[in-house]
Amino acid sequence: MKRIRTEDAVGHVLCHDMTQIIPGVSKGPRFRKGHVVTEEDIPVLLSMGKENLFVWEMEPGMVHENDAAERLAALCGRENMTWSETKEGKIELKSAIEGVFLVDSARLFAVNSIDELMIATRRGGGTVHPGDKLAGTRVIPLIIREEKLRQAEQAAGSAPLLSVRPFVRRTAAVITTGSEVAKGRIPDSFTPVVERKLAAFGIRMTEHILVEDGQENVLTAIEQMKRRPVDMVLCTGGMSVDPDDSTPGAIKASGADIVTYGAPVLPGAMFLLGYYGDGRPVMGLPGCVMYAKATIFDLVLPRIAADVRLEKRDFVAFGEGGLCLGCESCTYPHCGFGR
Repeated sequence: MKRIRTEDAVGHVLCHDMTQIIPGVSKGPRFRKGHVVTEEDIPVLLSMGKENLFVWEMEPGMVHENDAAERLAALCGRENMTWSETKEGKIELKSAIEGVFLVDSARLFAVNSIDELMIATRRGGGTVHPGDKLAGTRVIPLIIREEKLRQAEQAAGSAPLLSVRPFVRRTAAVITTGSEVAKGRIPDSFTPVVERKLAAFGIRMTEHILVEDGQENVLTAIEQMKRRPVDMVLCTGGMSVDPDDSTPGAIKASGADIVTYGAPVLPGAMFLLGYYGDGRPVMGLPGCVMYAKATIFDLVLPRIAADVRLEKRDFVAFGEGGLCLGCESCTYPHCGFGR
């Protein structure tokens, strides 16, 4: 920090806020700490009685907080996002579309392990809408060493840390299994719930079939739905370990590449996800989807709708936070379930 004449301060960085008082009008910071003095600022500063200023000495290899914040934001990405104005070393990123928000957690962890800088985000994997906050970047000191930023850029790599993927899968076939439903002994309470959850992502159930228990019955229905122009196939019921619960076997026999049968999530442990050769997902939904407010289906559906291919490790990661606490007043997704 050094003291210089105000007239010589152009291009220098202020070390503290500077208050301007206009009697009967206003009193408050006219220039903030970190502000880079311009030629136009000089008469204002002199009118405030500032003949001299305390400024940072910008040594070679040092970067101003605003410039550094922009470099951090660049690591996050720009596609389907908007950036706020850079102010006081901060930039805020918001979603420009409706879609699923994704975070590369390991690379974000590596960036945030570097001192004197930070990127804070909302949890990945959930739905966002236009204008929703995604992340904020901040440099801790007023000026930061160039080397710190280079370390962050190396840790982040060449791909963006964040992304917003639009929902693109729009149609679904639903296969409701169970002889008691197919024969009309009880009403189908499962399908309306699935339809409602799908509709939240702009997905329409364009095909629906009721089938009796038995692997061959379910397999025949799946093969029939595979031939229809649908973006996904969902099988409800028959997902437990009872002898007549044959949905998992039928899905496997239909040629699906099974990603997981079972997940460390309650409710939803008996969930199944697979993919066909053309990339279409097929899911087996356990009975909890019918009656529980939030389940494994709610955790994966945003990514399925955005055509983000899930892997086994994604389900393993659900284990921490995968226990729904069954709160009397459910606040999902504004809670820790699945996070």
